[in-house]
Amino acid sequence: MESIAVNWEALDSLVTDFAKSENLIEDAQSPLSSPSTTTFASRLLIRQIRRLLESGDIDSAINLLGVHAPSVLDDHRLLFRLQKQKFIELLRKGTEEDRDSAIHCVRTALAPCALDAYPEAYEEFKHVLLAFIYDKDDQNSPVADEWSERRRFDIAGLLSSVLRAHLQAYDPIFSMTLRYLISIHKGFCLRQGVLSPIADLTERLLLEERDPPAVPQESLYEAPPFNEVDIQALAHAVEITRQGAIDSLRFAKGDLYQAFQNELCRMRLDVSKLDELVHEYCVYRGIVDTGLTYSGNHSVESEHKSSEPLKLYRKPLPYPCDTINPNEDCSTSGTVQPETIEVVQRNRSHGTGSRNKRKRWRGRHEKIEYSSEILNGSRKREPSATALNGNTNLTSEDLSMVETETDRKDKFEIVLGMKELASQGMAAEVVEEMNALDPNFFAENPILLFQLKQVEFFKLVSLGDDSGALRVASSHLGHLAASNPALLKPLKETLLSLLRPKEEAIHQNLPLQALATSLQVAVGRRLGIEEPQLMKIMRATLHTHNEWFKLQMGKDHFEGLLRINSLREVGIPVLGDLACNSTGDACAQGSSQISSSTTQLQEDGSSPTPTSSTDLGCDENAILKVMEFLALPRADAIHLLAQYNGNAETVIQQIFA
Repeated sequence: MESIAVNWEALDSLVTDFAKSENLIEDAQSPLSSPSTTTFASRLLIRQIRRLLESGDIDSAINLLGVHAPSVLDDHRLLFRLQKQKFIELLRKGTEEDRDSAIHCVRTALAPCALDAYPEAYEEFKHVLLAFIYDKDDQNSPVADEWSERRRFDIAGLLSSVLRAHLQAYDPIFSMTLRYLISIHKGFCLRQGVLSPIADLTERLLLEERDPPAVPQESLYEAPPFNEVDIQALAHAVEITRQGAIDSLRFAKGDLYQAFQNELCRMRLDVSKLDELVHEYCVYRGIVDTGLTYSGNHSVESEHKSSEPLKLYRKPLPYPCDTINPNEDCSTSGTVQPETIEVVQRNRSHGTGSRNKRKRWRGRHEKIEYSSEILNGSRKREPSATALNGNTNLTSEDLSMVETETDRKDKFEIVLGMKELASQGMAAEVVEEMNALDPNFFAENPILLFQLKQVEFFKLVSLGDDSGALRVASSHLGHLAASNPALLKPLKETLLSLLRPKEEAIHQNLPLQALATSLQVAVGRRLGIEEPQLMKIMRATLHTHNEWFKLQMGKDHFEGLLRINSLREVGIPVLGDLACNSTGDACAQGSSQISSSTTQLQEDGSSPTPTSSTDLGCDENAILKVMEFLALPRADAIHLLAQYNGNAETVIQQIFA
């Protein structure tokens, strides 16, 4: 299978928006800036209420709701469940005082609320009173379920679903997009019987359990009938029943996209793992500063732990490129060669503007003891590293840590510097720097060299230097094409640019960002820096997203909302097609393990050639009717209709006959 092209710049934008909206990064100019959006404060409130409920502190959760979302407590169904859980938690403590408090809770709060919460509430109220006489450790008691701590998590999840919709505090787009793509990926691999190449990542990232759905109030049960297209689209997108989709639409008052977001946010992600993946990607792409530990596929350490060695020893062991004398050997690592230092220094001079835009990673700080301050728009000042910088009592182990960190940072600066040069179209400089760093690099990556020389060719054409462009073509492009027949076609297309207007040469023929990313991956791998795991996830999940909707013979209703369409929009010109079609392409080789793994997807369970429902003579209304009556996926309904000339009634009769 051809490696799917991903618009990494679009992903950069999504990831950066996510990191900003979750307050994970800071601008160097304003390191103490408060959260930029009210939705962050709302999401933080929801997470704090969830933690309180999961720990059994029902009173504190109710108090927070009363301050920040009092209207939620007007729903007596929720209030009854909260009071019932409070009663259980008081009994769980086991003291006489708490038992008296539980009796007071029953008399003043639980019993009155049970009268009008919902029809079954009073029976539930009488049943939970059995907790007075059955021990919490008695697994055979009739109230064992009421004693179960699982009830805490159920009510915490339910309140999270309700508050999310009530406060319009949906997760950032990137977080929802990742949930959606991974969910489809898992479903596709399961149904097609193929092994996921990223199963180890997706299983840890997207948890199996979901928050309970927010149930519409009784007054919404008489909502007008919804469009069957919306019902089926929602049901299959988030894998819920048709009735579940109807209830979700009722709760959202018929708003399909709001219902979709409500359901999508019910899927739970491992937040710490997500932050790790985002941090790894941001360091690799130069979005945040490279001063923190990053080691390819290994876990990224916490901010304070990973940055502490650099803070401690910056004064006695200066960073190589901070030396004043350019002739001084400022390396603190035995593995860093002088030519490497020179490349780092030159790259720094080329990419100063890009580095100035990098943010500082602050990580997630959501401790309960100061969450209220963040909710009020303030945050405690972090401890200064001044005292740490003065520590000069260094052990040999300390020195080794500094050398490792410095060496890794040098490599990152090289990789990011090369990416910056390529993205600016400075192909000749890239070739010069790489030859100085590793004379064998382009011998092993001839396709990258061809692409860079294409950039140089187009640049000369755009400047009107046709003779110079032809020299590049004859001395480099022709030589490379002679040793690789697959390059002859792009060589001919390249030469055609001599006939086009000069201003079109560089702009219309070169997907520079895609080339820059390919170069970054290849150079990084050469230096021992693996591409981030998030890149592997995106390649694999976007591929299965494409294959899934080919099988469904329909369009994804939600790909625009989740920016999935933009993630696939990449430049197509001469360089774009070559990377996928050439067996010797260094970009394809360096793109990721997913490229070879997704090949396995096709070999183990290839998808059919996409065919539209109209090609099979199926009317949309007939498809929906069969999907509704037989509870079938879209593709199965289409295939059945194709067997019976598109007649829905005949299909239904045959199935029930």
